[in-house]
Amino acid sequence: MTRIISLLNEKNHYLEKFYSLNEVELANFAQGLFDNLQSFYQTREKILDVLKYVDSQIDRAQNEMSADTVMVQGDRQQIKEALTIKDEYVSRIIEQDIQVLACIEMAKNSIIRELQDVRRNRKAIGGYKSKIFTQRLDEEA
Repeated sequence: MTRIISLLNEKNHYLEKFYSLNEVELANFAQGLFDNLQSFYQTREKILDVLKYVDSQIDRAQNEMSADTVMVQGDRQQIKEALTIKDEYVSRIIEQDIQVLACIEMAKNSIIRELQDVRRNRKAIGGYKSKIFTQRLDEEA
């Protein structure tokens, strides 16, 4: 039982790292700084891989427990606290991910608007070109 409790605490530790990483990058994204986007996603993937490994270790420890293992009240309380902390981190991370996606969507929309403005300006400038003037210059040369 002690092994499961320590694994749950380890999982919460990595969830906290994930949350902290999101918090830092979310502040950057809100300012329009997307320079670390690639490393941000790579670091998140690495943390998720560690979390998957810890989950597999929890499953393994749970399967190795004998059916007659008695859970002490203190163990039960520690497990309950660890699961409550995990649920809190997960809900906060989901909220952060929604904010991250909103920042990325806003930046994407801004870039699309800029491209559309450039396209409109090119068309407008193209309308001012005079073919006659260009032909006359060619003839004079």
